[in-house]
Parts: sequence; structure tokens; C-alpha cells
Amino acid sequence: MNTDIRRELIPRATTLHLIDALNAVRGKLSCAFEQWELLDDTGRVPASPSYTALLQHVTGAQTLASDVVQLTEDFARTTSSTNRAGSTVLAHLASAVTLSSQAVPHFAETAQTALSLPRPYSENDSYVRDNRMVVEHATARACLRRASQALGDAVQELTDHLDFHRFFLRPSQRQSPVPPPKPGGRHL
Repeated sequence: MNTDIRRELIPRATTLHLIDALNAVRGKLSCAFEQWELLDDTGRVPASPSYTALLQHVTGAQTLASDVVQLTEDFARTTSSTNRAGSTVLAHLASAVTLSSQAVPHFAETAQTALSLPRPYSENDSYVRDNRMVVEHATARACLRRASQALGDAVQELTDHLDFHRFFLRPSQRQSPVPPPKPGGRHL
């Protein structure tokens, strides 16, 4: 195998391990943006939003962002992160880091707003508070969704890279071709 091509390949075991790790974090991000809700069953902000639940969204988002940062840092330290496929994967991971990290202050802002006007003085105060909370919380969830998508893009790049491996298997790794028939029999 050409050494230039060999340098472009991320080792298969590394690729498979990274795909598994990315899919695990991607699943957690997906669960978070689907399950962490602000609105009640009627589609409205509760009269007394649970500050504790909103803080759990903040701490959960921090944990998820930390997981994404750790995966990105671990991959960035490898020599594979500098080749063509690795650079593309690293770019997707960097997007996921940014997006997951941006979710944290939006969730925190939602929690702060829930406490800022515990008893609205007028209907307008309540409307402003509720809208602010809805926008911040929705923005945070969108950041988690987009971070999940960025991880999905990284997984797709790695999956495509695994397909590339098949073209460059060493002959000893390929299945042996069917041997030609032995000479014998009658020739006309």
C-alpha cells in the first residue's frame, strides 16, 4: 500500500471506537432536546415553573457539553485528526462543542428568568417573562439538536471513511480468490 494513502487512513479500530463514542453522546443530546421541556401539557409556561427542573437542564447541558469537549479533545490529540478525513471530523466536532456549550447559558437564562419575576405585577409582565423563557429554552434545545446533528455528520464522515478502508485492504486480509481449475481432462 502506498505510504501516502496509509497516512490518510484513520485506523479501523480507532474509527469504530470513535463512531461508538459519538453515537452514545449523540443519543444523549437527542434525548435531552426531546425530553427537556418548559411548556406544560396545554402548551403554556406553567404559572410557577420549577426552578429545580430548569437548573437540572443547566447541569445536564453542562455535562453533555463536557462530554463533547472531551471527545473532541481526545480525537484532536491523535495523529489521525490531521489528515483529510480527520480534519473534516474535527471540524464537525468543533461545531458540536460550540453548539453544546452555547446551550448552557440559554438554559441558565431560562432558570434566572423563572426567578426574576416570581409574581408578575401585570399581565404584560407575565407575558414578557413567559416569552423570554420560551425563547431562551427553545434556543437551548435547538443548540442541543444542532450539536447532535454535528456529531451525526462526524459519524457519517467516519462511516464513509470505513468504506474507503475496503479499497486498501492488504492482499492477506482479502478473501482468497477461487483457485483456477486444475489442468486435466480432455482438450480438443
